[in-house]
Amino acid sequence: MDISAKARKSGEKLEQGMIPAVAYNKEKNVSFAIERKVFDKIFREQGISGLFDISIDGAEAFPALVKTVQMDKRRREPIHVDFYMVTYGQAIEANVPLHTTGRSQGEIEGGLVDIVHHNVTVLAPGPRRIPQEIVVDLSGLNIGDIITAGQLPLPEGVELAMDPEINVVSILPPRLTEEELAAEAEAASAAGAEAAAMGQEDEEAGEDLPKEGTEGRNLDKDNHKAEEIRSESGQESN
Repeated sequence: MDISAKARKSGEKLEQGMIPAVAYNKEKNVSFAIERKVFDKIFREQGISGLFDISIDGAEAFPALVKTVQMDKRRREPIHVDFYMVTYGQAIEANVPLHTTGRSQGEIEGGLVDIVHHNVTVLAPGPRRIPQEIVVDLSGLNIGDIITAGQLPLPEGVELAMDPEINVVSILPPRLTEEELAAEAEAASAAGAEAAAMGQEDEEAGEDLPKEGTEGRNLDKDNHKAEEIRSESGQESN
């Protein structure tokens, strides 16, 4: 998408409605200003993977991708943009939005779709070959199923530039209602109380049993006392 810019020096005051921007690569860095409303409209339409053809003061346009956008948190509008200059015909790594289509069987059964990664990193053969989005069909997925990055459908010539084993979409079980959560908590509390009661019963039962080795020691003492009595009786008889 074409966008016109005005050359800007560092610290130079901006005209009304303009925001500062910079475009760079390994060889050069250029500062300029662009219209906030124009950029905001284009950026919202094509996202981070969209290519900008930037012309500064009517000069020959150069292609660039949005690197970062600084936003005004209160007004939710851009206040500064960083572009990364690219070269036509040269492979380029880019982040592409991930979107889903179709309704999974898991959703029909009450499950939830969890998009773990909203952007997918790919390597495109050129800036104009960067896909605007990657769409994955969820039809047929059941609760507990996942889709990894390596399973995503990519346009011809575009390669994945992230770990293919990374989970990007999951079908989660249904969320419990407040009543179900309360019932689970009550059941867990009851189970804990029952376990504590059983432990107390075992402890009380153990108190009724003789201490280890006590019974044998008492028997030896009684035998010794009996021997003393017999000995004394024998002496008296003599």
